[in-house]
Amino acid sequence: MLNLKLSHNPLIQYRPIRTSDLEVLEKIHGDLFPIRYESEFFQNVVNGRDIVSWGAVDRNRPNEQSDELIGFVTARTVLAKDSDIEEFLRYDSSRSEQTLIYILTLGVADSYRNLGIASSLIREVIKYASNIPTCRAVYLHVISYNNPAIYLYKKMSFQCVRRLSAFYFINGQHYDAYLFIYYVNGGRSPCSPLELIKLIVTGAKSGYRMVAAKLWRKEDRKPSKWSKCKESGSLLPTKHNKRMPTEGALSQFV
Repeated sequence: MLNLKLSHNPLIQYRPIRTSDLEVLEKIHGDLFPIRYESEFFQNVVNGRDIVSWGAVDRNRPNEQSDELIGFVTARTVLAKDSDIEEFLRYDSSRSEQTLIYILTLGVADSYRNLGIASSLIREVIKYASNIPTCRAVYLHVISYNNPAIYLYKKMSFQCVRRLSAFYFINGQHYDAYLFIYYVNGGRSPCSPLELIKLIVTGAKSGYRMVAAKLWRKEDRKPSKWSKCKESGSLLPTKHNKRMPTEGALSQFV
């Protein structure tokens, strides 16, 4: 796809982020995000200290900029038992080594948007997670007004499982966030209470249909307390996560 903001046909390639990317990495984060990250975060990224990362470069970029970052994704490995999404996993407490990959930041320079770069960077993370036998999911948070990112993650089969009220505090204002999960290596969500109820209802349907009809008449068709659940789609009720994310886990922009 030709990007009208570029004066040439880009040739996008992907590579690990390295120490020589430090200055550009800091600049792109500053341009894209509404908050400022501490220098320690960037040092950890470029030196691979508990953070894995991938960068996108344009090999056809002129003026000796063919190896300069135009996009990035950063992530870290966390233990499932220490994460804030344990309730969304079929977690086996006897296997304490189970892990997750948490996406910290994702961004693409404005002139390189809509070229599929963000999708490719996410696929790098998914591939990395899938090659870790103990990893069960990739997850992240997205600020509620970042519609392009929300659309992207849904398009890439991430599951939006919860809306978190006042999750971010930026420039004196609170913002909600969405929690997205992509399961790998057989990881999957546990059966929810509502799903259990549906299974029980399905199995006993023929046995209590007549009784239920009588109760329905006696209750004069009072609305069911479960009717509100349908309005929220796949999202569970608003709830604060038990652990605030660390460092760069404040927003993802694409």
